[in-house]
Amino acid sequence: MTSDTFQTGLSRRHFLSSTGIGAAALASLMNPQLFADTRAPHFTPKARRIIWLTQAGATSQLELLDYKPGLVTQFDKDLPASIRGEQRLTGMTAGQKRFPVAPSVYKFQQHGDSGMWLSELLPHTAKFADEMCVIRSLHAEAINHDPAMTLLQTGHQIGGRPAFGSWVAYGLGSENADLPAFVAMISRPSGPTNAQPLHERMWSSGFLPSRHQGVRFSSGKDPVLFLSNPPGITTDRRRAMLDDVAALNRLKFDESQDPETQARIDQYEMAFRMQTAVPELADLSKEPASIFERYGPESKKPGTYAANCILARRLAERGVRFIQLYHRGWDQHGDLPKGIKSQCYDTDQPTAALLTDLQERGLLDDTLVIWGGEFGRTVYSQGALTPDNYGRDHHPRCYSVWMAGAGVKRGHVHGETDDFSYNIVKDPVHIHDLNATALHLLGIDHTKLTYRVQGRDYRLTDVHGEVVQGILA
Repeated sequence: MTSDTFQTGLSRRHFLSSTGIGAAALASLMNPQLFADTRAPHFTPKARRIIWLTQAGATSQLELLDYKPGLVTQFDKDLPASIRGEQRLTGMTAGQKRFPVAPSVYKFQQHGDSGMWLSELLPHTAKFADEMCVIRSLHAEAINHDPAMTLLQTGHQIGGRPAFGSWVAYGLGSENADLPAFVAMISRPSGPTNAQPLHERMWSSGFLPSRHQGVRFSSGKDPVLFLSNPPGITTDRRRAMLDDVAALNRLKFDESQDPETQARIDQYEMAFRMQTAVPELADLSKEPASIFERYGPESKKPGTYAANCILARRLAERGVRFIQLYHRGWDQHGDLPKGIKSQCYDTDQPTAALLTDLQERGLLDDTLVIWGGEFGRTVYSQGALTPDNYGRDHHPRCYSVWMAGAGVKRGHVHGETDDFSYNIVKDPVHIHDLNATALHLLGIDHTKLTYRVQGRDYRLTDVHGEVVQGILA
């Protein structure tokens, strides 16, 4: 049993025995900070929370963030063997007789005082060029979606380990007793796409205590499944039932000292408090019309990226530590120009609106925002190439993400790729390095945030990872 589990259990039992669970619940409603389960970071943090805008399916760096004007002269020429080297290929293109270079059909332009080159597909996001730190040299080993997304989320390609948000919840705790420390949302694209599935393990607590599990918010009347009382069950009756169940669980905990028993008590209590907090949080009807105009035409539709970005801001305002927003549909193996334009329609304006909201409310100073997918796309075309149409295969060797907010350099580009955006030529950043840096901004030393299981100390970055000093303000 970990020390934080023991302290939480002792505190809970003290309140239960001295004042009763009903009084404890009332106290938490009167003063949520009283029951907030916070823990001290290793050093003074720059960020209090993270909003990770995960673009599932792998965004093309060539169309969005990594400008390669010289490719225009390489149209339909074979990618040089010296560039491709021994790169592992997927089964979708390994059998191609040719690997013709496909320059982006979209134009780039410099933005802000920094002169950052960004795609015409990102006109709204580009307004924040002087706030953004673009990493053009991210890389990973996984070449297929599921292991790549699992690596991005958990630091390992094989499922079963805790998600990033669960590590944060374990390391820092929650700032709001009425809401989980880790919330995940999945948005649906507005256009037809080849959307890769996302599995529950992406926000799983793995071998950490289950109270650190991410809670998925869905669209619809009940954002959290089974949160509402069933017909005929009143709040008072639910409270009495939980009191009885908690009493039985406390007997079991006193007997076995199993941390999962305490976690079960905590989860039941959290669910009860969420019955009040979540409906108010998810009700966007009181947001002014100007907010929906800011976030764009899809923002009034529940479950869209735009609506979820509004929820992300509301969660940040309420002290949720880790907010993960997944937008599916970036897997453009064919018809990429049309597909990526549709994806940017869904995400560009809402992303910029979220940054604007955070900035206006003073939250961007202590919120780290990360935008990107699990790997990049190839410079060569998958399938037939025409001047205005092509597809791109998976490419983990180099790709781009951006960060903004607490503690990162503003208007900065880190890393560099070759003329084909195929290999890294300067300042490589591995997924483990990105995760180590994000933890560092939260005040966490990634080498010290560990959990012992099966005789070994595990951590998010495994035995790898270095903080990327070059992107820190």
